[in-house]
Amino acid sequence: MSTFDGLPADYFKFFNELKKNNNREWFNDNKQRFRASVQEPLAGFVEAMAPRLKKITKHIVADPRLNGGSVFRIYKDVRFSKDKTPYKTHGAVQFRHALGKDAHAPGFYVHLATDENFYGGGIWHPPSPNLLQIREAIRDKGTLWSKATSGVAFEKRFGGVRGDQLTRPPRGFDAEAPTIEDIKRKSFFAMAEGKPAATKKAAFADNVEAAFRDAKPMMKFLCNALGAPF
Repeated sequence: MSTFDGLPADYFKFFNELKKNNNREWFNDNKQRFRASVQEPLAGFVEAMAPRLKKITKHIVADPRLNGGSVFRIYKDVRFSKDKTPYKTHGAVQFRHALGKDAHAPGFYVHLATDENFYGGGIWHPPSPNLLQIREAIRDKGTLWSKATSGVAFEKRFGGVRGDQLTRPPRGFDAEAPTIEDIKRKSFFAMAEGKPAATKKAAFADNVEAAFRDAKPMMKFLCNALGAPF
């Protein structure tokens, strides 16, 4: 198992300074620092998580490459945003399903910012055909869905399933269905909150692994709904 000793202190210092200097000139001057304090530590975390993930499922990918791997790019897509600052002010990692090609595939996620840290699993804004498959599975296998998302460990760790919702039931679904509140969701995820200080210790990987294990029943349900192995 690869060694992970925690994120360096400069990881959060870098993002605190980036918030005050979110421009290309500052970033270019600090590009080597970004690589050493952010990219490489996150890639090391991904590498350390790879054997842990294999114990949970062999279908989720941990790719430590700095470009095109599990570590999210720092560059923002500002085409449809009022905020035109070019860089994200947090680091993030997604371990996505082997069949997925983007962030809309089922996967495990880790968000590491100066003011908030969370990690868990789920699927974010799946395409309409996939969303319909998930909703139909929740409707048709409601008991199994409830079992996967209301266990003691799941509730204690995550407090339930989250994800933005429609105000009304989607077309074709009964408003009185027992699982209608989850059927109305457009995303399905379970996230545990952590503290920035915890990320500086080797045990952080243990904390993340434990959360992934508690999210496993929900992840398995979502993958099965999409015809993906888990």
